[in-house]
Amino acid sequence: MEIKVLKDILDANKQIAARNRQWLDSEGVLAVNLMSSPGAGKTSLILATIKQLKGKIKIGVIEGDVSSSLDAETVGKEGVPVVQINTGGECHLDANMVSNALSNMPLPDVELLFIENVGNLICPASFALGEHKKVLISSLPEGDDKPFKYPLMFDIADVVVINKIDLLPYLKFDTDAFSRAIKGINKKVKIFPISCATGQGVQEWTSWLLNQMSRR
Repeated sequence: MEIKVLKDILDANKQIAARNRQWLDSEGVLAVNLMSSPGAGKTSLILATIKQLKGKIKIGVIEGDVSSSLDAETVGKEGVPVVQINTGGECHLDANMVSNALSNMPLPDVELLFIENVGNLICPASFALGEHKKVLISSLPEGDDKPFKYPLMFDIADVVVINKIDLLPYLKFDTDAFSRAIKGINKKVKIFPISCATGQGVQEWTSWLLNQMSRR
């Protein structure tokens, strides 16, 4: 009996991801893979970023979800190009899904591309998409133990956004211990405490994005 090995699947995904990366580079697009558990605020961060950078850079969004197009419709109201991916039950996006989405994205009109991954803190860590930066969003209501429960996600992240920081007075969340735990896993990671509701920290986040774009 022939047994398919997961490594073969991941290797094939990496090859497609590499082609996606070359495609994005040829168009001068910086792609950011946004990952989090459900409800942590991926769409809210995209909307806050669009608001902060409107008129400065051209943003596009690939929305990944198991089903529905609610988030894509919300983002589309901001006047940016959006492509929806429904995974049909898959718990993550893969490079082939993103390749198909890129075919439907007006890349010449995009400078910064957000890829909103499916809400999950396990599977997205293993599947490269061709992105330039991986951003992990962790919100206060989820608790400050996430780095211990899902270390691989924090290890692969270029940035960790601590979202919903405006709720700090109402929740038992040790931001210092949380940051130390992240740095213990990933010394190079950037950490941004943000509130998409109040705007706290959004300028620091968008300044980092602009800096990444200028360095390409």
